[in-house]
Amino acid sequence: MAATIDEIAGLKRQKHAVILAHNYQRPEVQDIADFIGDSLGLSVQASKTDAQAIIFCGVDFMAETAAVINPGKVVVHPVPEAMCPMAMMIDPAGLQEMKRLHPGAPVVAYVNTSAEVKAESDICCTSSNAVKVVKSLPDREIIFVPDQNLGLYAQRFVPDKALHLWPGYCPTHQQIKKEDILRLKNEHPDAVAIVHPECVPEVIDAADKAFSTEGMIKFIKQSAVSEFIIGTEGGLIHRLKKEAPGKVFYDVPNAVCPTMKKITLENILQSLKTLEPRVVIPPDILERARGPIQRMIDLGRGD
Repeated sequence: MAATIDEIAGLKRQKHAVILAHNYQRPEVQDIADFIGDSLGLSVQASKTDAQAIIFCGVDFMAETAAVINPGKVVVHPVPEAMCPMAMMIDPAGLQEMKRLHPGAPVVAYVNTSAEVKAESDICCTSSNAVKVVKSLPDREIIFVPDQNLGLYAQRFVPDKALHLWPGYCPTHQQIKKEDILRLKNEHPDAVAIVHPECVPEVIDAADKAFSTEGMIKFIKQSAVSEFIIGTEGGLIHRLKKEAPGKVFYDVPNAVCPTMKKITLENILQSLKTLEPRVVIPPDILERARGPIQRMIDLGRGD
């Protein structure tokens, strides 16, 4: 592994490349990344980088987002088969039909969507700023796609608005159960239970806090508490152990996203050698998708 890591470092300098990795990536992938973050953090980092190539270690929609806001750069997604199940639950035709059912309602598209769906939207959001995005819109009726759980979470903070939700979800967060949280709280009574807003409402109700992954990290680092139950994909705990040493973390069983684990060091090395597979988005889609993404970035974080 050491030889592979050294070769990656050398090629990265040679190709003027930057490696971005999501918080759910394998530990060894996180360790060689230049920047680790959630969807919004990686989007912002992609927009700021002066590198000639971006090696994006995440799922497909994240690499697409980087390509949309970096049209002059090479964006490489090492394993195109690493696709987000939630993003595949909605397509442009489905969103167009929803827009016909609710004429005039602006569309908030979670970043966990394809570029084609973003192109049909008014503004994007992430789990960290969904509430902020919804609150920023003056409209009473809003179409929110595709994560119904995140939409229900946002609805809690805007009781005066009517959110029309698409029935999509994250399979990994969907399988986190209230019983898991209650059992862990019983086993670790001094621990604070933090879950992701992509969890179902009853799980959020059973927890003490709900945050995006970056929100979790920020809260934990600032907290005087030393034990935490982490109700999200288990890959986050690797970063938490590094950035909050001395604190103890309890993971929820089976909270693993298989597609987030597809990318390996060998995949990254091969991508640096060839700068392939590249993310290519049709110019018309790219232009239409850029506005909603940029409006999200300009609005900033919400947690």
